[in-house]
Amino acid sequence: MGMLVFSPDVKAQTTKIQTVVIDAGHGGKDAGAVGKNAKEKDITLSVAKKTGEYIKKKYPDVKVVYTRTTDVFVELMERANIANRNNADVFISIHCNSVANSPSTCGAETFVMGDHRNSANLAVAKRENASILYESNVEENYGGFDPNSTEAYIAFSFIQSEFKQRSLELAELVQNELVNKAKRSDRGVQQAGFLVLYKTAMPSILVELGFISNLNEEKFMMSNDGQDYLASAVYRAFCAYKTNYEKNSVEFQQEIVQQPEKPVVDKNKGVVYKVQFTTRSRKLDNPAAVYSNLSDVDYYEHNGMFKYTAGCFATKQEADAYLKEVIKQGYDGAFVVKFENGVRK
Repeated sequence: MGMLVFSPDVKAQTTKIQTVVIDAGHGGKDAGAVGKNAKEKDITLSVAKKTGEYIKKKYPDVKVVYTRTTDVFVELMERANIANRNNADVFISIHCNSVANSPSTCGAETFVMGDHRNSANLAVAKRENASILYESNVEENYGGFDPNSTEAYIAFSFIQSEFKQRSLELAELVQNELVNKAKRSDRGVQQAGFLVLYKTAMPSILVELGFISNLNEEKFMMSNDGQDYLASAVYRAFCAYKTNYEKNSVEFQQEIVQQPEKPVVDKNKGVVYKVQFTTRSRKLDNPAAVYSNLSDVDYYEHNGMFKYTAGCFATKQEADAYLKEVIKQGYDGAFVVKFENGVRK
């Protein structure tokens, strides 16, 4: 098995949600999970299109992009590429769950990219990732990744998503709507290694609407009313996320503008403190543009990796205060680092 490389190019951050990509799972020769009367690919397509229609009606200025609008097969890598090419602000992948020999298992759950906390999450990821078995260029796109190999998923435990916090916020909103408005049993917000999410350069979630292996849930997901409930739940969550994100972004920009000017700190002389917020496997050409929502973006190289920092302060107290603002922007793994005469200590 080859090693997957996790380094999507990130778009410059804006203060508005302008584009959402809605991904109907599976399609064409890949039926996904199959119930007694329905196929996953058909349910996901219908719910995805209904979700997009709700969004377009509420927000005519938001660009809604679908990874597919008909019963066609789209490679997992291409689904992420569609989102990246369109500079999406949000990626929502819609699926149905299934479990063998357990017809009573039910409920909705929402996933973000992350490591597998339990065997059930791993099983869901394996099933959804099995779509690559229908693809012809697995070696080129995924480094020979075997979706059925438990060992292959070890690589996912090393992922540090730059959008983890915002993905979790969106996932929580979706899950709450599915439970409270669509009246689905609550299986919670989970983390797992989904190939369709790992190269998306924006907050991304995967929604499991319910279990097609459960006759009652299959019937609900097949019905027009059920699909309306599910689509409207995802739609309402998107609306709440958009409102929260844009409000917080504007407030953050205002805080930066209102801050009084401070003495210029020479980053190459004496002791300074910065906030390290991400690590990448390759150097960005213009990091200041990519991370335009952060100030004084810089990097240093260590062990062949490029580690990016924001801010430059004479005291640790100032850096600690800025760290809180960086975390607000979604970099939940950020921390303060010390430099002396330009060298990381």
